[in-house]
Amino acid sequence: MTDGTLVLDSLRRRMRAVHSLYTDAMATMTVEQVNHFEREGVVPIAFSLFHVANLADASFLLMTGTPPLWDEAWERRVEPAIADHGKHRGVEEMVYQRIGDYGAFQEYLHAVFGRVEEWLEGLDPAELTRVVVPRPLPEQIASTYSARVAGPEGVTLLDAVECWLYQHALRHMGEIEHARGLVGLGGMTS
Repeated sequence: MTDGTLVLDSLRRRMRAVHSLYTDAMATMTVEQVNHFEREGVVPIAFSLFHVANLADASFLLMTGTPPLWDEAWERRVEPAIADHGKHRGVEEMVYQRIGDYGAFQEYLHAVFGRVEEWLEGLDPAELTRVVVPRPLPEQIASTYSARVAGPEGVTLLDAVECWLYQHALRHMGEIEHARGLVGLGGMTS
């Protein structure tokens, strides 16, 4: 196995694993638990779920050149209180995120995650070194975790998958696990 093949194989397995955590979490939560408002300054589970799915969907454009799945039809079906992943909004706004149709949202999330997994299965390992955001990094990326990870040439496809998809999903799964405790549910992993 070459280094690129080994890394890509690991990415594929990690993405399937983190996606399975979201599937398990959603299967054990009601829409009331997902939309639960704890208090000011604490985003609901709805934020973390919608944010991860919608941002992964939007990131696909930079990584592959393929437009996002999210459109007006999905918006009408999912009925989010805020039809935005909230990346550039503050907590004070995103505490109001709610998901209207939880079943439709789950379909959307699975469509996004399925597309990511299918793309990774067909990806040539040599693509991992391709620069997707060259330096100087645009303002919207310059303040992100991926900017800290990026090499001298900019954000590579490997950086993007690791930061924008995998690590981002793990970070928000941690929030979801914590928030599950606030609504009387247990965590997902030990």
